[in-house]
Amino acid sequence: MRRPSDFFTAKNILAAAMLLVGALLIIRNWSAVMGLPAGAPEGQSPEDTSQQSRQVETPATPKAMPTVVERLIPTQPPTPSPSSFPSPLPSHPPKLGGTEGDAPPSAIPPSLPTPALRQAPGPLAQGQRAQDAASPQQAEELTPSPSQEAQASLFSTRERFGIGVALPPVDQYDAGRLGAGWYVAWRVTPDPLRPNGMEFVQMVRLAGRSYRPDIDTIGAAADANPGSLWIIGNEPDVLWQDNATPTEYAQVYHDLYTFLKDRDPSCRVAIGGISQPTPLRLEYLDMILETYQRLYDQKMPVDAWNIHAFILREERDSWGIDIPPGISDDTGVLYEIEDHDDLELFKRQIVDFRRWMEERDERRKPLIVSEYGILMPADYGFPYEAVRDFMYETFDYFLTAADESLGYPADGNRLVQRWAWYSLSDRLYPTSNLFDPETKEITPLGIDYQKYVEGLLAP
Repeated sequence: MRRPSDFFTAKNILAAAMLLVGALLIIRNWSAVMGLPAGAPEGQSPEDTSQQSRQVETPATPKAMPTVVERLIPTQPPTPSPSSFPSPLPSHPPKLGGTEGDAPPSAIPPSLPTPALRQAPGPLAQGQRAQDAASPQQAEELTPSPSQEAQASLFSTRERFGIGVALPPVDQYDAGRLGAGWYVAWRVTPDPLRPNGMEFVQMVRLAGRSYRPDIDTIGAAADANPGSLWIIGNEPDVLWQDNATPTEYAQVYHDLYTFLKDRDPSCRVAIGGISQPTPLRLEYLDMILETYQRLYDQKMPVDAWNIHAFILREERDSWGIDIPPGISDDTGVLYEIEDHDDLELFKRQIVDFRRWMEERDERRKPLIVSEYGILMPADYGFPYEAVRDFMYETFDYFLTAADESLGYPADGNRLVQRWAWYSLSDRLYPTSNLFDPETKEITPLGIDYQKYVEGLLAP
């Protein structure tokens, strides 16, 4: 028979202490052990975070999932070299004479030669690197042919220009001074703010087969805002955004489209924007269309086509935007960091999507680019001047690019009808901010945006 004192040996006491410490650690990290989300930062609700952060949590596990920024942007940029930077100064004066010289000197890389003009590459195959594109002769396919109807206008100038409000509410900024005609805030609301008369675009968010907000809130917003433009989902092709398989998206879109049209026949419904129109993501859209046709024995009804127009790497478990759900490929187009503001790649994506629309008998629909801009930080080769030039050049392109065989006939065969710069203000991706998220003051880039629109509206 053992005496009680036999249990209180040094070995047993040490073992008991280790078990107690282990139990305390498990209790302290219970949410991580069970895989539960960590929740929003103190004082901030999940709805107040930027739109890129709304669909992902970073579990506190030994092999923690990368943060949203780490997913999109490499955490360790390559060693800077002259070829990896856009030209620090514009090769020609900005269209409306921007704010050159207003940026702090530290934003301008010193003594960098201007890189040679990039050739417009031909279509990239999946798994192909952007710099491995075909010969310059294929650039002819990129440039839209002139249109005799290019002067016709479906939208007013203000109606074309939009902004993404990643950190609402919009009225905490003097956003009306930008002159934009519409904005998106990645949400549904029955009583949206409309500074300077801006149109508010409603957006239902998805999570696979489910959606938010609830159907009663959606119905109330439809009743209170007849004729609104509705976007169903945000980047369903991205795993940490709305992350819907083609079947899930087709089913949710069918349910919401039917509900909205019954509630408000005058509303317009747009498909959720894919992150960028590459071959891999066009395949994803084709799978959605095919699934819809199979499930409901009819062509998928779309009032307006909608895309995002970023230039990011497509590779499983790498930086960029990974692979769309439901697709087994491990790579798509292997863009590099320096491709992120390549104007010729940007134009080619727009033309490729308009060609995709035309081949599916969807040409007579408007095309909206509801999100685009520069996400990479300045020290990755994207200083203020480069961002300003990219913004101006894309504005020029959107306003003038037309094609008699691909463009929207009701809008003078223009390729794009409306676009929204990302973002009005964001903390995760501040490079393209038009307003400072802390001070709420307009940034130099916001002044550039304002000057451009004012120049177009001036009598």
